[in-house]
Amino acid sequence: MILLFIGDVVGRPGRRTVRVLLPQLIQEHQADFTIINAENAAGGYGLTINTAAELLDGGADCLTSGNHIWAQKEAYELVETDRRILRPANYPPGVPGRGAQVYQAHSGVRVGVVNLLGRVFMDPMDCPFRRGREEVEALTPDADVIIVDFHAEATSEKKAFGLFMDGKVAAVLGTHTHVQTADEQILSAGTAFITDCGMTGATNTVIGVESEGPLKHFLTGLPARFTVPKKGPCILSGVVVKCNEHTGLAERIDRIRTYYESPLTDKQ
Repeated sequence: MILLFIGDVVGRPGRRTVRVLLPQLIQEHQADFTIINAENAAGGYGLTINTAAELLDGGADCLTSGNHIWAQKEAYELVETDRRILRPANYPPGVPGRGAQVYQAHSGVRVGVVNLLGRVFMDPMDCPFRRGREEVEALTPDADVIIVDFHAEATSEKKAFGLFMDGKVAAVLGTHTHVQTADEQILSAGTAFITDCGMTGATNTVIGVESEGPLKHFLTGLPARFTVPKKGPCILSGVVVKCNEHTGLAERIDRIRTYYESPLTDKQ
């Protein structure tokens, strides 16, 4: 089974890039199942009904998220009613939605997806290691392969989690930092790992937003408005993972960095 995972989609430029590039990537890699991290899809923060539909209609089979999932009010109902959209599983009990789910790939393979938040330099959450183990154990009887989106800041926490899950899941794929790392590998017990899959959005930016806001904040320490640009060159970042549905482990992982040079406009 071939899994295609697209890193954090940021605002309209990211969504437009997905619409243009994703269909050909699915065809090129003969992907059976596509996951997109969509927590920044709506104006750079959160997810709405329309932006979720845009990504799902564009080829995504599942949308994962992270700490910004609640930035738009629509997300509360969205994660509760649409099983294709996940929020991190290690939020406390009573939070809307689900953090893990089993889906059927186009090839018929049963794909379990788990979404988790890290805790280092992040808001306090339930332990992602213990909660992740519980979610994986719960999915294992019903899934041929299991993929984990580990949405975290610290590279050490991500690598530690990958080693913790080695041999138990097909892949642990890091998200959140918007910077793709060059450490994709198959760990010793057969789990594919990368610290961060990278970002899908405008390239001449500070991790997806126009530079003025971040520079003002860094220079003055004052709050600043972060704005997603409406035009400019973009990048789609992610990974392709070849999974063995018989063993539940990975055979190969490759990075994707594809550029979209056409200028974006408000009408696109």
